[in-house]
Amino acid sequence: MAELTTTAQAGALARPTLEVFRYDDRIVRHFTLATILWGFVGMLVGVIIALQLPFPEANLGPYLSFGRLRPLHTNAVIFAFAGNAIFAAIYYSTQRLCKARMFSDWMSRFHFWGWQGIIVAAAITLPLGLTTSKEYAELEWPIDIAITVVWVVFAVNFFGTLYKRREQHMYVALWFYIATIVTVAVLHLGNSMAVPASWFNSYPIYRGVQDALVQWWYGHNAVAFFLTTPFLGLMYYFLPKAAERPVFSYRLSIIHFWSLVFIYIWAGPHHLNYTAVPEWAATLGMVFSVMLWMPSWGGMINGLFTLRGAWHKLRDSVVLKMFVVGITFYGMSTFEGPMLSVKTVNALSHYTDWNIAHVHSGALGWNGFMTFGMIYWLVPRLWKRELWSQKMANAHFWIGTIGILLYVLAMYTSGITQGLMWRAFDDTGRLLYPDFMETVIQIKPMYWVRLIGGTMYLGGVVLLMVNVWQTIRRAPKDLPDPAVAVPAASSTSAKDIPVA
Repeated sequence: MAELTTTAQAGALARPTLEVFRYDDRIVRHFTLATILWGFVGMLVGVIIALQLPFPEANLGPYLSFGRLRPLHTNAVIFAFAGNAIFAAIYYSTQRLCKARMFSDWMSRFHFWGWQGIIVAAAITLPLGLTTSKEYAELEWPIDIAITVVWVVFAVNFFGTLYKRREQHMYVALWFYIATIVTVAVLHLGNSMAVPASWFNSYPIYRGVQDALVQWWYGHNAVAFFLTTPFLGLMYYFLPKAAERPVFSYRLSIIHFWSLVFIYIWAGPHHLNYTAVPEWAATLGMVFSVMLWMPSWGGMINGLFTLRGAWHKLRDSVVLKMFVVGITFYGMSTFEGPMLSVKTVNALSHYTDWNIAHVHSGALGWNGFMTFGMIYWLVPRLWKRELWSQKMANAHFWIGTIGILLYVLAMYTSGITQGLMWRAFDDTGRLLYPDFMETVIQIKPMYWVRLIGGTMYLGGVVLLMVNVWQTIRRAPKDLPDPAVAVPAASSTSAKDIPVA
């Protein structure tokens, strides 16, 4: 009898003590819905300004002119659509990877509503012409201060979660999130240094070439650390989940991370080839840009090779279809970007629509499709209901894919036409096409094709909105945060056990 009691006590001691907590999925739902809403707004404004170029009559007064709406479009797509997608991905995956609820629910809510307030402020001020005129940094100083406050709260919330994590190993997605949070803070503060002249006007502390260098150090790395590193973190978390396969090479992902974050930060001066910037600075930017091709393609290869043995799943999974197209566009854009930085190519491409094609293949092809894939994966899990229509999701995939292909192919054609006509000389060494309007007339048909492609892409977003709305309508009214049981810190390690 005593022997049996001792055995029972030993068994009880061997069993791990479970600690129960809940993930905060409400904040993920908020950011997911905001992503969809602002995605529609950003793409709609994009279609309007695409119409204004071949059809100038669509410029309806000063507040709705191309010059006012274009920065609204870029800010809406980058910071509203892609920004909310980043936060949805980070809040969902960080909690799972750390086996911990976010550090502070209050900070999560402040982050969400503060970021939406910043977006609304941008949507009001930019059409009014209140702008610094700096690419991707047009917002005036009071809004810049608000961005800083919200970003600091977000950073404290994220790093607080890392501090109290129960899973000691930090998966590579978390490293990409860390690089995003730290570097965006440095970029924003560095480029936004200005002297306020009024509530709606300020003057940068930099002048001339220095201002240009700082701006494109910021501008290129805003693409690097707002539209690349967080989406790579998204890829490394959600793609293996959707494919139900481990990441192809964890070692490659670490090499990918460290080489990318080191090289990317130096590439900005390639935006200033053939300007007053010193030749050595532009050349340095070009060299580092060419070097970027290697780690970028390492990430693309790691993503696509994760699907080894799972390619057959693409037939039935719209999520994987979206991810594959997104990663493919990432590979295309990160090959094209270094190529465009080479001075001989840049002499043809700069200031042409080729750059427009490059930017949109990245923002709509890479960021857009990765976001759509994530949303289609998240929505059934966040609202506890199967997606309303798989057929509609597949229609979104095909309409969006064809639309972005039409868009970029039209702009490639337009850009190369512009570059060749602008540098064409006759036998006497004079410009063959001295009248700028000759170029405009040649590329006008391509603008109509771009409009068709952009409208199709917007149509895909509308299908996404309808599909998600119908799914949410059928969702249970009560959506409690999922409870998870994990071994207590003093217990032996074991996998987390869902409670509800």
